[in-house]
Amino acid sequence: MALLTVTDSGLYCPPGDIFIDPWRPVPHAIITHGHADHARPGSRHYLAAAPSAAILRKRLGDIRLDTLDYGDSVAVNGVRISLHPAGHVLGSAQVRLEHRGEVWVVSGDYKTEPDPTCAPFEAVRCHTFVTESTFALPIYRWQPQRDVFGAINAWWRANRAVGRTSVLFAYSLGKAQRLLAGVDPSIGPIFCHGAVEAINACYRETGVALPGTRHVAAASREDVGGALVIAPPSADTPGWMRRFSAPARAIVSGWMQVRGNRRRRAAERGFVLSDHADWPGLLDSIAATGAERVFATHGFTGPLVRWLRESGMAADPLETRFEGDSVDTRHDGEDTA
Repeated sequence: MALLTVTDSGLYCPPGDIFIDPWRPVPHAIITHGHADHARPGSRHYLAAAPSAAILRKRLGDIRLDTLDYGDSVAVNGVRISLHPAGHVLGSAQVRLEHRGEVWVVSGDYKTEPDPTCAPFEAVRCHTFVTESTFALPIYRWQPQRDVFGAINAWWRANRAVGRTSVLFAYSLGKAQRLLAGVDPSIGPIFCHGAVEAINACYRETGVALPGTRHVAAASREDVGGALVIAPPSADTPGWMRRFSAPARAIVSGWMQVRGNRRRRAAERGFVLSDHADWPGLLDSIAATGAERVFATHGFTGPLVRWLRESGMAADPLETRFEGDSVDTRHDGEDTA
């Protein structure tokens, strides 16, 4: 690799002397988005897309942070850096690096479906594209999200009719806010786990419209009867769930495409909704970049690399410490309040 290389601290741009989503503290870090496997504490200086500022300060504390509006650029040691929408969560960005006529783009995590809570994915032309591959298998093809939200609303409505609390488990950053923007708030009251409420505040501060919510910790058992509750996967414990009478449990994740994952988590329902691109979305996005070379990281890198090579493209896996999306991890940095 030329413009980028992998070091013990993460993806490194030698001519710019700057890291992208480093997994150890470094002097200068570009952050693609606020999930904890990409935004880690301890670096001396951070650069990120402007809409992510509130989230990064919430999660990383009093950091030295500079921001760029999408499409704007800055020169660092002769490397022209710009950030472009990734469509993953609020403030998520692809990093474009240009040096001596060579252009590389690091995607971070991205999705190609529309989402009213963040800027839509923008294909960026480049010579080399570093892409995530979380759901890079042909079985992962997302159904229209209007159908998914229709199913979630019908499930909540049916539970409310018999007084059951509908508990949706979803990542506190990104997925939870997308759910809030997509469900029908006229069905009943909506409560959120403390980790979700903290991120809701960041979204609202940034100007994203969300329906009214209440912190579930301040609610009585009677208050939540028939309500919708959104909580991170880490809250799915007997102690936390004890506050609800006969709760209905559902998981919202791209992994619910495989029925066995729902059974493994003992959920009544699994709704397939992901903040990552599906197989067609990945292939279309890669093609739209016009890249001559592709590096695939964190996910099903092998199948994606094989498909690209068989299609005549230069492609290789790239080993990183990013976790991608997993219903069993806490990579989005949620707390347990």
